Parts: sequence; structure tokens; C-alpha cells
Amino acid sequence: MPASNKDESDKLRALIAAFIKERLDAKLDKLSADDPKYQALTAQYQYSSWLEDAARRVGQIQSVTHTLKAIHPDARGTNLYVSPSDLTGHSVLGSHDLPVSFSADVVGNAAALDVYKLLKLAGDDGRTLLDRALAQDTALKAALSDDPEQAQQWLDAFAGLVASRGGSASHQRAKQVYWLTGNDPLNDEHYHLLAPLYASSLSHQVFQQINSHRFGEEAKAAREARRKGEQHATGYYDYPALAVQKLGGTKPQNISQLNSERGGNNYLLASLPPSWDRNLLTPPLRTDSVFPRFTRRPEVRLTVRQLRVLLLGDPPKNVQTRETRFSLTSRLVDELLQFGAECWQLPPGWSAQPECRLVEAETLWLDPYRAKDDEAFAARWRQGDWQQEICQRFASWLNRLLRIAELPVADPEHKQWSKEVKLTDDWREWLKHLEQELDQLQKELSYE
Repeated sequence: MPASNKDESDKLRALIAAFIKERLDAKLDKLSADDPKYQALTAQYQYSSWLEDAARRVGQIQSVTHTLKAIHPDARGTNLYVSPSDLTGHSVLGSHDLPVSFSADVVGNAAALDVYKLLKLAGDDGRTLLDRALAQDTALKAALSDDPEQAQQWLDAFAGLVASRGGSASHQRAKQVYWLTGNDPLNDEHYHLLAPLYASSLSHQVFQQINSHRFGEEAKAAREARRKGEQHATGYYDYPALAVQKLGGTKPQNISQLNSERGGNNYLLASLPPSWDRNLLTPPLRTDSVFPRFTRRPEVRLTVRQLRVLLLGDPPKNVQTRETRFSLTSRLVDELLQFGAECWQLPPGWSAQPECRLVEAETLWLDPYRAKDDEAFAARWRQGDWQQEICQRFASWLNRLLRIAELPVADPEHKQWSKEVKLTDDWREWLKHLEQELDQLQKELSYE
């Protein structure tokens, strides 16, 4: 064996020996040297003895990327390990988009998970023992045993961690879908039976990324900067209507190892069609303000009700209360911006009709593209005073709804609600974009 290969083999052997010794020390910690169990454990955790037992027990677990028990905990059937690099890429997000360093899952006997932890150990080059076993690495083979035949058997056993157990099989508790592959839906032979599995590795990657966006230090700093009205180097992500699916109940490890690491939590992103209010497709005529119509939006009614409940409960004045309150008012601001965006889809100039009785600030807000053909309207829009008035009208509207619940809101709350609209990034970006459009139009007219 070349000297360089022997050095690598020695390092891998030392890595494995340290792992075994750490587990032995944990078990011997509460035993005295004259305890019969002490000697038995010492013999059991000898290098060759432990590896021989590990090679036997590795057959009780399987490394997978797609699991069955997440579909139903009592399902018995095939789990799959498919490397993302072996999948066909396409435009829809899927397991093929996972990074090289993706997390594989493990299913099977939880008592054998220590073998998986061994195989996840990485050497100086970053390659795990499992990667080496799959590649039939000679350095790992030499590190396992001085007996080449014994070493090869253990190497093959560890590489079998990703192999399917038995033939492909589904189960009556698994999901099955008949997919039409031919042209005749009345012909049974024109269907292919699909047995979908749970993309566990992809779900784990999504869970980690969403948690980073929600609770990471950078995200917290960005949200704090927004609350203070300060600039920040990065933005942050929000996931509205995020749901959590619990798998495994009180024993998430019965589903899989990664599910256990997540405490059984699996995020579900909102996948809902837009809920359009037909009233928003017609101009808000014959009314002094659009805020009564805005109040009727389902999400607005729900959020205002939640805000009332929070404030009526006399919550403690701490960070958690402030963040909860800010989350609710931010949802109202988002709805306000969405409401405005829906009105912008109306034909420009609708606010010039005689039936329009809205205050000028609301017409400037909701019918901005009228400025392209109405110079006087454009001049008033550019003055920008209406922006602050909209913020104040929103604050007055919210205070009025809170007073109905006999909450003692007054000028300080009014100032805070108004500020939260004005500092919204989407609001400022829209104003900047629209002003650029009007500037370009003015240049084109001057050129003509």
C-alpha cells in the first residue's frame, strides 16, 4: 500500500476508533471497574467486535431519500434512495434541486441508528464513510480490518445501507394513483399505477431553509430594522398561511430519523387560488371612502378580530407581544396594498366620473394611471401630500374599529399605524416605479 494511502487509512481508523471509544465511555461513566457489566461492555466495544456487530445491524436500517411511513405510519413497503444527481432535471421544484450536501434520511430499527452516525463521519477531505463505502474506497477497506476478506464483507455491508430491502412493494395503507398513460380511459391497460412516496430529504431541506428565514439572526435583524424604520443590508422572507403537519405523534422517530430531528414538524406552504371579491372589479363610485369596502375583505375582518382579542387580553409589554401585534398590523398593511393593486387594474380615469365622490387622496392612490392623460391630476399626484393622508386615513380607520371593542386607542396608536404603512417596502417601491413610468411618459410627450 502506498505511504499516502496508508496515512489516509490510519486517519480513518483513528476516526472510527474515537467514535467507538466515545460511545463506550458514555456507557462506562456510571459503572465501577469491578462491575461485571464493565468488562462485558469493554469487550463488546473492542474495535473489531463493534464493527462486526455494526456490519450485522446495518441491515436493520436503510438510508433513503423517499419514505413510505410518512404517508401512513402502518404502511409496509418500499422506501427509496435516489441521489438527486441521478434524477432528471425539470422546471418544477423537486428532489433533483437538492444540493450535493443534502441530508439523507434513515428508516428502520432505531436501535441501529448508531451505525448510521458512524457512516456519516467525514474524513479530512469531507467525504463521509458511507460515500467511501459506496465507492469501494481502498483506504476505508484497509482501515476496517487487516483481514482483506473480512474488510470487504464489512465494506459491502455498510454500502448496503442505501440498497432497497427486498423487491418493490406497495401496501394497502399506502397511497396509490391510477394515471392515464394511453388514450382510452375505459381501457384498464391504458393506466399506470403510481405509488407516491414522501420526499423526505427535500422536505428536510425546505424545513431548514424556512426556519432560517423565520428565526435566523439575519432575519431577526432585518425585521428589527424595519420596525425601527432603519436601513438593513438584506431583506427578509415571510410565509403567509404556513401550516405545520405533525408526523408520528409522540414518537416521530417511528417515521424516520430526519422526521425525529424535526420533532415531527413538516411545513406545508399555502397553495390556494386567489379569492377575488367581485366588488373590487368595479370602480368604487357613489361613496366617500373605500375603507368600508376594504373592511369587508375576509382577511381584514379576521385580522382585526385577532388584533382586538390580543389587545383586550391585556398582554404583557414584552418582545413577544410586540412581535405578535406587529405581525397582525403588517398583515393589514399587506391587505391594504393588495386592495390598492386590485383597483389599479381598473381602466385609468375611472375616478374622473361624476359618480366618484372619493376624497382626492383616495383617487390619487387608487387611480394613479389617470395621471398619464390628466396633467392637473399628475401634478397633484407628484406633490405627494396624498401619501401621508392615506397613511393617516388607514390609522383612523383602524383606531375606529378598535374603539368599537372599547379599546382606549388614541394619538400614539394612530401615529404608529400610520408609520407602519409609510415604511412598508412594497409601498415605497410601487411609488418609485410609478413615478419612473410617469417621467418616461412626460419625456415621450415632450419629444413628440
